[in-house]
Amino acid sequence: MLRPFFALSRTTHGVLDIAAPGFYALLWLGDFPPLPIILLSLFTAFAAYTAIYALNDLMGVVADREKFVGGINPGYSVEASALRYPLAQGVLSYRSGLLWFAGWFVAALIGSYLLNPVIVIILLAAAMLEVIYCLLLKVTYWRTVVSGFVKSSGPIAAIFVVEPNPRPEWLLLALAWVFCWEIGGQNIPADWNDTEEDRRVNAKTIPLQLGPRRAGQIALVMLVLTVIVSLFLPILSPLPLGWPYLLATLAAGVWFLLRPGYLLYKTLDGRLAARLFDSASFYPLAQLTIITVFVVINRLMVG
Repeated sequence: MLRPFFALSRTTHGVLDIAAPGFYALLWLGDFPPLPIILLSLFTAFAAYTAIYALNDLMGVVADREKFVGGINPGYSVEASALRYPLAQGVLSYRSGLLWFAGWFVAALIGSYLLNPVIVIILLAAAMLEVIYCLLLKVTYWRTVVSGFVKSSGPIAAIFVVEPNPRPEWLLLALAWVFCWEIGGQNIPADWNDTEEDRRVNAKTIPLQLGPRRAGQIALVMLVLTVIVSLFLPILSPLPLGWPYLLATLAAGVWFLLRPGYLLYKTLDGRLAARLFDSASFYPLAQLTIITVFVVINRLMVG
């Protein structure tokens, strides 16, 4: 019964996205937060991602119906489902989807307030930016910049959970990492995968407006920047993260981002855009795993 709702919120992908806030919380704090904070944070993050992804489909339902008149492509594995875009397919009513969004958004607002009232502002800004992103579908491919800020909101919010007054310059560094990853590993590959559908509605995306070659170049550049920025992220942490951490984070970047990104750039094969999206989706989880190992090691050494 809930499957269409989870499809509306792309829950599989949303759960993977929660890894990025988790990564930043551990990196910034250098330790595990108290269990009640962890549980409340997980609930709030799940509610927020569930709501924002649902908002995307609610705002884009008219365009989605136009897109998929000729059928829906198989999609990428982390989002592939016969129930993709349930509103556009008529599997779910708009009213039901709106109530689903509203319930989770209110839950996210309450959780955000309990964690840190500043996060309420971040969540509201993310929702507004998501609306703007959807409205720009047929206006400009520069909307991909908006997507970078939307996706950065979750990890930035996580920092305010563990640090009430983070240094602004460090926040900018943290934002840059997520921003570059989103554009190079998520937004451009996703638009590339939906090229045929987007062409039907005259959507303005980087692959359509600039062509595959330029899209591949931009994606690869953003992925390279993601990996470079990741090497500076230890600055944000009180942990003594040395060469072992840098080598681990570099290896994750090469495997999950640069390898599939270069293959896409080299071949311009649309199927590889889907593979890049899939691989990049697991990159934050890899980073969360790495920092968790170093947090545990540090605990064992000092304890």
